[in-house]
Amino acid sequence: MTYQKTQTAPADAPRREILTENGILTLRLTGVWRKDRPFPDIQPVLAALAATPPPKALRFDTAGVAGWDSLFLTQCRAILALAGERRVDVDLSGLPDGTASLLELAQKVPERQGAARKTSHAPFLERMGDLGLGLYQATGNLLEFVGEMTLACLALARGKAVFQRSGLVALMYQASIEALPIVSLISLLVGLILAFVGAIQLSQFGAQIYVSTIVGIAMVRVMGAIMTGIIMAGRTGAAYAAELGTMQVNEEIDALRTFGFSPTQFLVLPRMIALVVMMPLLCIYADLMGILGGFIVGVLMLNINPVQYLTHTWQSVPLANFWIGLVHSTVFGVLVAMAGCYRGMRCGRSALAVGQATTSAVVTSILAIIIATAIITVACNIIGV
Repeated sequence: MTYQKTQTAPADAPRREILTENGILTLRLTGVWRKDRPFPDIQPVLAALAATPPPKALRFDTAGVAGWDSLFLTQCRAILALAGERRVDVDLSGLPDGTASLLELAQKVPERQGAARKTSHAPFLERMGDLGLGLYQATGNLLEFVGEMTLACLALARGKAVFQRSGLVALMYQASIEALPIVSLISLLVGLILAFVGAIQLSQFGAQIYVSTIVGIAMVRVMGAIMTGIIMAGRTGAAYAAELGTMQVNEEIDALRTFGFSPTQFLVLPRMIALVVMMPLLCIYADLMGILGGFIVGVLMLNINPVQYLTHTWQSVPLANFWIGLVHSTVFGVLVAMAGCYRGMRCGRSALAVGQATTSAVVTSILAIIIATAIITVACNIIGV
């Protein structure tokens, strides 16, 4: 007879002793076997079942078990599974009352297919195929959304678009007045940064006055529009995605379709109008705040005459740069509105899907802004403006 004690623990903790006699493996269990107490490691049982020669039978001795719960059943079932793999007969008569019947019932009822979490490693070609199919479906959904937006804009041009005018006013207020504080702060800091960077280099040649040119052209031509677009992507575009995604979860969009309303006209179109109208105005305001930031650096740090700074800014910034900045801001307004509304309209029906739609809206908007900036810059270079 061999004796092995596998666990040393307090008296009320679960303990397991492994006894082997005449080829019969006995598991003597004592203590309280509940989930609030650490269970002994199952590896010694696995080693005993895998011994050479293997045991003829397995039985349980649970006379010392003072209490147990479902986790105790889980461990017993795991031990039975190990014994079944090694074709060892099992005697369940020594288990507590009711345990044997529960374990037999668990073995008779098959596991539901797909209930267990499995880690699959698909072949490379299969993963590439899934990626291609997903891209194809995403492209189709995007083209469908663009088509719906085009029809909504045509209905607006004919005066037949259906949406709440009062809601449009509220959306324009949210995309303009409420955005002024963050636009003011960011644009002012960008102007300060541009002036600092320019002053470090220009001061070496005594050409500090040209700081006004750097700040003015950079802000008016592209930086004001880009910073405003990024701010609105993180603020308004994400809000659009969250609002429409929540409406999708609550089945409000389905209710609109049931009553015969076009969700694109009723929900998406006013949001796009609000952002397209307000973005150029915010861009002009951001340009002014950026120039103010450069003005602060030029006057307070470079000792440039305030009137001279403003006059040089007015003379050195061509009017064409102003119109280019407005084109940038208008395009960014369309992209941010479409990205936010598209992600919201294609949102799933769970809280997790709403969060993912909001994140995707911000990422898509910023990516679209960068790509559009590159395209407009190249086009302006080709045109010569």
